[in-house]
Amino acid sequence: MRALLPLLRTGWAWRAGSPAAARLPRGKSAGPGPHRAMAFYRTEERGQPYSPDYRLFFKNVAGHYISPFHDIPLKVDSTEENGIPTKRARNDEYENLFNMVVEVPRWTNAKMEIATKEPLNPIKQDTKDGKLRFVANIFPHKGYIWNYGALPQTWEDPHQKDKSTDCCGDNDPVDICEIGSKVLSCGEVIHVKILGILALIDQGETDWKIIAINVNDPEASKFQDIDDVKKYKPGYLEATLNWFRFYKVPEGKPENQFAFNGEFKNKAFALEVIKSTHECWKTLLMKKCDGGAINCTNVQVCDSPFHCTQEEARSIVELVSSSSNKGRSKEEEQVWHFLGK
Repeated sequence: MRALLPLLRTGWAWRAGSPAAARLPRGKSAGPGPHRAMAFYRTEERGQPYSPDYRLFFKNVAGHYISPFHDIPLKVDSTEENGIPTKRARNDEYENLFNMVVEVPRWTNAKMEIATKEPLNPIKQDTKDGKLRFVANIFPHKGYIWNYGALPQTWEDPHQKDKSTDCCGDNDPVDICEIGSKVLSCGEVIHVKILGILALIDQGETDWKIIAINVNDPEASKFQDIDDVKKYKPGYLEATLNWFRFYKVPEGKPENQFAFNGEFKNKAFALEVIKSTHECWKTLLMKKCDGGAINCTNVQVCDSPFHCTQEEARSIVELVSSSSNKGRSKEEEQVWHFLGK
């Protein structure tokens, strides 16, 4: 247990409560065909949904706990995923395939997100002033109007000013809006085609929003770039712009602003943003920049100074279930004291 202390940071905010039992994994295959991202990953719940204690942890195909932020490859055509060789890209379409971690299913309101400041970065429901966060319904829509999530192994550096927006990053992985027809599940890992990007400016920070489609969507072959969204899903980009403009207004906040006057940039532009934020993530994982409270604990980036063993990762997760004082060992108490619990 003492070995876990260097892996834990003060940003880890588990709340004390009754012990939480693990539930059955609920990750599903991304669909038929060669692109079965979820076959490489599954999820495990700890705590009750819609509670501050709820966490959704990720496991690889071998059953080892991993970080969805740091251990899932960005590109689908990586030579390996969790040690399993994958086929190299054979054409431009395959070169445009990326992994997406689904945080929020379409038409739902709970603001689920990768916990960037906690070890192994499970998905949790965001809180504000001690209350769970739910986005408001922006007329005429219900909840999020796409499957919403993040690109793993990307990071918008809050200390680096973006040349195109003149604003620094928002300290998160790059957000992604998946526009396919299927309602996905929280924690699914799918393969997506990048189509374009929107530059939201949130309280003076750059908050990129990638537009993409599930490669297994029945209509995915129609979509190659942002103009195809305008052609085959007329009104969707306008609805997306309005949603991001107004979704914080019901909380008493002003309308959000956008770079480029709210213009959606094309695939080529989006791929450059992804490339840049992936380089920022590499710098973060190699401890070559100030990551602040970001937790970089990982299992598979072996040359990272934040790398941990499979046993240490399992101990981190099991510690979540030890959320009451009853039955804790002296060493566990030291860790929980370190966490301020």
